[in-house]
Amino acid sequence: MRFIVSTSTLLKQLQAVNGASSSSTVLPILENFLFEIKDGSLTISATDLQTSMTTSLPVESKEDGKVAVPSKILLETLKTLPDQPVAFSVDAQTFAIEISAGDGKYKLSGENGEDFPKIPTVENASSVSMPASVLAEAINKTIFAVSNDDLRPAMTGVFCQLSPQNITFVATDAHKLVRYRRNDTKSDAAASFILPKKALTLLKASLGSDDSAVSLEYNSTSAFFRFGNINLICRLIDERYPDYEDVIPQSNPNKLTLDRSQFLNSLRRVVIFANKTTHQVRLKINGSELNISSEDVDFSNEAHERLGCQYEGEDMEIGFNAKFLIEMLGNLEGDEVTLEMSTPNRAGLLIPQTNNDNENVLMLVMPVMLNNYA
Repeated sequence: MRFIVSTSTLLKQLQAVNGASSSSTVLPILENFLFEIKDGSLTISATDLQTSMTTSLPVESKEDGKVAVPSKILLETLKTLPDQPVAFSVDAQTFAIEISAGDGKYKLSGENGEDFPKIPTVENASSVSMPASVLAEAINKTIFAVSNDDLRPAMTGVFCQLSPQNITFVATDAHKLVRYRRNDTKSDAAASFILPKKALTLLKASLGSDDSAVSLEYNSTSAFFRFGNINLICRLIDERYPDYEDVIPQSNPNKLTLDRSQFLNSLRRVVIFANKTTHQVRLKINGSELNISSEDVDFSNEAHERLGCQYEGEDMEIGFNAKFLIEMLGNLEGDEVTLEMSTPNRAGLLIPQTNNDNENVLMLVMPVMLNNYA
């Protein structure tokens, strides 16, 4: 088997799917790309058995065949080569691979492509289509709130709810929660499933910010994304997602509205002086003035800042983990943000003041018990 392809074209496609491969000691073949040539088209596959990615590109070839190529050494070689045609020759018996590029010849040992795990297909699937920009935005807005706690597997992914009215994406780690809803993207049928974090991270890296369509097919076990010449298939998290709507407080009479970037920068400064374990900051609201303070008693560090704000409601003091607030404010857009609260021991809601009817973002953050310093 022999084929010729441009180094830059091949490298770009390999980098697009490389994240799906695995450094598995149990199945060493997962450290390889599967190269499959059929009718002048090269299909490249990578998988860790939970998530698989494939891409294809045209090559110069007169014969069909397949071989598993070690991913690390191939990527490292291509990165150092200039953009030029590169020829691959594969011995059909031993799967030895010879790469010829310019004046260089490189030999490495491949494996039988037949031993590579079969890339799954989605059967009996329902489907929905959405612009790449919508899916990319949904992932950006939610993935930071996904839990890393393997003892609560449902929370280690993003919950996706499809309905004829809208599409909703939810992520939570029990300390913070994000609900991202799009009213301009709908599904004919109602459905819900949990997408794993790794697959979403790979999608985030591959999706464009344009309006090209992404096709999402899904059944009870898997989801299949197609866009451009890339296919990504992942196994869904087979767990029941927590009833997140019950956690969102409905009555929040205390509404604090302030400049998002001012609030964010103030928190970034004040948290430097906070306890390094709790990252606790105190928000004290009196009329149209917000006092943000932190203290680390062990090191006699403290910080106080004052911000102008608009406020409706009773004067109050409430404590938050500043790291969570900083993450959330950094993932919101718009000049102003409203923090809606009811009491110092109930969750606060962060809502951006944007005028986009198609996009609805709500972020929830749990308060922390305040220490009794003045």
